[in-house]
This record gives sequence, structure tokens and C-alpha cells, in this order.
Amino acid sequence: MSKIKYTNKKLSLFSTTFLISALWPFATTAYAETANIDDSNIDEIIVIQATRRNIPVESLPNTIRLIEKEAIEEQFVFSTSLVDIISQTVASFSPSRQKLSGAGESFRGRSPLYLIDGVPQSNPLRNGSRDGFTLDAAVVERIEILFGANAIQGVGATGGVINYVTLAPTDEDDWQFRTEAQINVTDSIDGDGTGYRGSATILRDFGAIDLVASVALESRNAYYDAKGRRIGIDNVQGDIQDSFSVNYFLKAGWDIDEDTRFQLSANIFELKGDGDYIQVAGDRDAGIPTSSIRADQEGFAPVNTANTFSAIFTKNNLFGGDLTIQGFYRKFEAIYGGGRFGGFFNTGAEAAGEETFDQSANNSNKTGAKLTYSHGNLPIDGLTVTGGVDWLHDKTFQALVQTGRLWVPEVEFDSIAPFLQFDQQFLDDRALISFGLRHESATLKIDDYQTIFFYGATEVGGGEPNFSETLFNIGGSFEILDGVKLYSSYAQGFTMPDVGRVLRAVTTPGLDIASLLNIEPIIADNIEIGFSFEKGGFTSNAAYFWSESEFGQRLASNSQNIFEVVREPTEINGFEISAEYTFEAPVTIGATYANIEGKSDQDADGVIDEDIGAISISPDRLNLYITAQPTDAISIRAQLTTLFDRTFNDTTTDTDFDGYSLLDLSIGYQFEDIGRFNLGVQNALNKDYITYFSQSVDYAASRGDRFFSGRGRTIILRWSAEF
Repeated sequence: MSKIKYTNKKLSLFSTTFLISALWPFATTAYAETANIDDSNIDEIIVIQATRRNIPVESLPNTIRLIEKEAIEEQFVFSTSLVDIISQTVASFSPSRQKLSGAGESFRGRSPLYLIDGVPQSNPLRNGSRDGFTLDAAVVERIEILFGANAIQGVGATGGVINYVTLAPTDEDDWQFRTEAQINVTDSIDGDGTGYRGSATILRDFGAIDLVASVALESRNAYYDAKGRRIGIDNVQGDIQDSFSVNYFLKAGWDIDEDTRFQLSANIFELKGDGDYIQVAGDRDAGIPTSSIRADQEGFAPVNTANTFSAIFTKNNLFGGDLTIQGFYRKFEAIYGGGRFGGFFNTGAEAAGEETFDQSANNSNKTGAKLTYSHGNLPIDGLTVTGGVDWLHDKTFQALVQTGRLWVPEVEFDSIAPFLQFDQQFLDDRALISFGLRHESATLKIDDYQTIFFYGATEVGGGEPNFSETLFNIGGSFEILDGVKLYSSYAQGFTMPDVGRVLRAVTTPGLDIASLLNIEPIIADNIEIGFSFEKGGFTSNAAYFWSESEFGQRLASNSQNIFEVVREPTEINGFEISAEYTFEAPVTIGATYANIEGKSDQDADGVIDEDIGAISISPDRLNLYITAQPTDAISIRAQLTTLFDRTFNDTTTDTDFDGYSLLDLSIGYQFEDIGRFNLGVQNALNKDYITYFSQSVDYAASRGDRFFSGRGRTIILRWSAEF
């Protein structure tokens, strides 16, 4: 592959996107002179929360996917993890690790921003990779996914936005009860390989008042691979096997009048390891995967605790527009497993040659507010203007809980960001031009601190560095024929690097925060060109994307096998295709495919030519599926996931990936009086494989304690009912 200079490609692709967007009016004018537009072909208008503007999703110049409740239920038979559901549905989302840690799980090669009803769940200041487990799927009505970097939801969305929209009642003046119970067993029906799950949800629309309340419990035991071996538990980063989770959810709304609404919601989530197993290292060269034996873990078992509270006030028809004000508070704690690592030594213990056991805990408390006002009844026909301002305060630190030390000092992040978005529709809403600006003004505040002994107990001066960035987006879409849409967009996303990794690893005396340039923000530029097609029972979408950061972030492991931040130019590109056809039977067949490539300038020679590793870049992936409903009561689904081989130009570690394919099967039957029963078989062919992360992430690929096999055949029986 020829070497591509960084700046030239950026200019060329940006110019192409700008030119396409600028020519949209002329192209649509020419079209209007020859096309016969039939209003009867206009589909139901769908507006999604994640875009924060009243524009139909069909018109937006981006790749957007909605995973509705029915599709979530289909995947629920195979896995209760929302991360697994997204990974199975979105080919450009990396393969799930099947662990509590999401390190190595990326979206289009970068980090996604997770939201619950618009409240951020991600923790970029000290990214402990636990964002995916803060909510139970029982309370999710749909998942809204915006592909590619954007700033519409603020800090963190360099790979895209994943917004979990929670349940709302649908029947007025009648109680709704939803309940489910589930059991899953390994292929050999081992006693400690059985897991249980249950949830109960009540919904009621009283008219002016509506209510949703839910509780979900899940007990996960040991996992087994295709050869009947107990899969190694990740005692340090955390695991979802051998754990118990509970989710309490409450949402209440008050329709003050037909245009005014006030809503409160609370989500209390905890996933805690049981601590019943310890890891037994495997042998990569001998092909022996990491395993586990029954024994009590030392210290605290890993825990994820996420409490999210939100208040939303909406006022429609306010001076002709719609106003939304949201305030939120989120408290998050992630406790990791412990060990006797050199990096955790105290001064006295090191001098005495003793071992120091310790374990860390990430803490992040967020308080924020979002104000959005959208006006579509303007003198210019088809113009919608959306404006607002966001405020966020984030306090983050990482403690060593056994010895009471701070590994990462307390970091306070404050940002305020006004934004303005223009969307002009014309030709009976078949064409759209959009343009937007968002100005991010952010401050980091860090007091004087001292690193731990491993980094020389280095004194570091505090400070309050300020960052100010204006981000913009431009795009256009055009339905050239009924059901055929072309679109193109350029957008920028903004996030902070993992400053915690930078701050805890300072070893040079005399530095202060102002001199640590590695804490400058990441700006990701994203270009996308695509088309969608919908005709009869056939739908498809194809998109090419290209993303670059002049001062990006790459994770590299140090001598203690701890990831540290490396700042360098990065460039990611790829394409994805999806297609689905529904026959009259009804039978539906579908496929999604994604290819992603990532490069960085690791030797600072101005040329981006070194592969970004598997910690960020996922393998090429093909998802195939077929569903059938021979009767109103019976449903059948089969899905095949293929991860293709990948080679990285890493000269120090063998990180090449040997791909694999996994087949899942399910059948469901709806009984008239007692509800629905589903039988699912995950990895139905009992494929023996080592996970992508364990094969290809540099530090994992060379270690016996990270050589994890994937789950073997697992049988799931689920009952669900609604009364």
C-alpha cells in the first residue's frame, strides 16, 4: 500500500463532501423538472431523540439505525447483554469480549458515546471500559444508533452515539404488566454453568400522569467453551460470568397540558462479581486457553454501580417552536479485581521485598443540563432551526482501595457548549441541506498531586488548562427516485483523551499540568458518503466513511501490561453495507457487512502508515440472518456471524487473527393464555474458538492469563408475557 500524506487526503475528501453538499440545490432543481412526486409514497415520519432536532430520520444525511423492541427481543434469546445485541446488529461495532470490560470494543474504530434517554454513560477522562453495563435491556424500548463522529450530544462521540430509549406506556387507563423468566445452561448441562434471569415491569397511562416501574435480576454462573472447559474468568478487569446484577427503574411523567410535560426518571444498576473462581493461566503456544477453578478471590470482587437520574421539561408550541430542558446527575463506580503487581508496590513494601496486594476503583460523578429549542414554522418554507446550550461538570478519580491511595488524582472537567443547527428541506421533503456549529469551551482542573511509588512518587504541579473548539457539520440528502436516497456529510466529534492514564504515569520531576500536552482534546473529523434504497420488501444501505484526528489517541501496553495513552495522528476508513428482503410468507433474509482499516503515525515521520491495533480496529465482519413466521404463533430465526482473518503489521507480537463463524438458532411459540416461550441455541455448532481480543490485542496475545476461549453451545429457555 502506498503511503498517503495526512493533510492531502483530509483536504481532498472534505472538498468532495463540501462540493456534493453545495451542489444539492442544483441537482434537486433539475430533478424537480423531470420527476413526478407521489405524496402517497411518503412513509411514516420517525424522529429520534439522539439527533435533538425535529427532522425525520429518513431525511438525515447520515447512517442511522434503530433497533426496535421486536429486534431486541429476538436477540434477547441469545444474550441479555445490550453490548452483544448491538454487536450482532451493527457490523461496524467490534466483536463483544464476553467480559465486563469493554476494552477493545469500538464503533467504526473509535469510542461510542453511550446514553440513557440522552444522559451520558461514558467516562472519557478515565476510561475504564465499563460503559456498556449500566442498564438492563428489560426497560429498553429501542436503541438509536448514529454512526460516525458527531458533536450533537457533546463530549465523547468520536465513533458514534448509542442512545437507549426507555419504555413508555401505550394503553391509556389500563395497567400493563410485563414479565419474563429465563434459564440458560451449557451444552453439557454442568451444574455451575446454569444461569437465571427474571424481570417484572408495570406501565400505566392515567391520562395526565403516566408511570413505568421495573426490576430485573440476573444470576450468571460459570461459562464453558466448546470442549467443555470452564472459561477463564477475568479477575482483574471484571467478568460477567460468576456475577449477579440488579436493575431498578422508575419513570413518571406529568402532562401539564397538551403542550407541556414534566418527567422524572431514575435508574439504579449494579453488577457485582460473586468471587467464586480464580483464574488458571493458559498456554498460547500449546493451544491451551485460560481456565478457572473454584476458589475465593482475594479482595473485593469486581463491581459496576451506575445510578442515573434525569428530569425533562418539554414545552411545545412555544413561540411556534418546541423547547426541551433536561437536567441530570449520574454517579458511577467501577471496582476492578486486584493483584500483586509491581505497579502497586508501596515504598516500604518494595524496600522489604514484599508483595503489595491492591485493586483500583474508577469513580465518576456527572452533573449536567441540556437546553434545546427547535423551530420549524418559519417564513422560509421547509427550514428548521435548532439551537441550545449544554453544560457538563464531571469529577473523576481512580483510587487504590486496599491501601487508600489515589492512582489518578481528582480531575474536574467543566464544559459549556452552545450550538446552532440549520436544516432546509425542499421538494416536498425529498431533499435536505444541513449545516451546524457547536462551540465547546472546556476547563480541566487538577490540584497538585504525587504519583504512586511505581512512577517515582513524582510531584506534579496542578493547573487549569482551557480548551476552546468550534466544531461544525455540513451535509445533504436527496431522494432521487421513490425509495432511493443519496447522502453525504462532514461532521466533527470532540472528546477528551484518557487523561487519567496520562496523569498517573508522569515520571519526570518538575512538570505541571500546563506542560502535559498529552491532555489536549481529540477532534475527530468524519466524512461519510452513502445511499439507501427501499422498494417493496427490499431495503438496503451502503456507506463509505473516513475519519481522522490530527492529535488522536492510541493505547499501548507498558512493561507492566498496563495500557497507556500514546498521542499521534490517526486515520480510519471503511465501508459498510446492509440489505434485507421480506417475502410474503412472511420470511425475511438479511445481511450486514463492514470493513474497517486504521493507520497512525507511530514514528512521527509525518506519514500515516502503521496499523492501529485490535484494541481499536475490528475484523471484517459479515452477519447473515433469516427469520420466518409460518403462523401467527410460531417464529424462527437463524443468524450466522463470520469474522474474517486479519493481519496487523506488528513486529513485536504475533497479533494475527484467525477468523471464525458462529451460528445461533431460535424458535418461539406464542400461547394464547400463558405467554410466549422461546428456545435459543447460542453457538449451535459448538465452534471452538479464541476470542478476537485474546488473539489480536498486543498485550493479550502474548499472555497465558488473557488467552480466553469463547462460549460453547449454550441453550436458553425464555418465557415472557404481557397482561
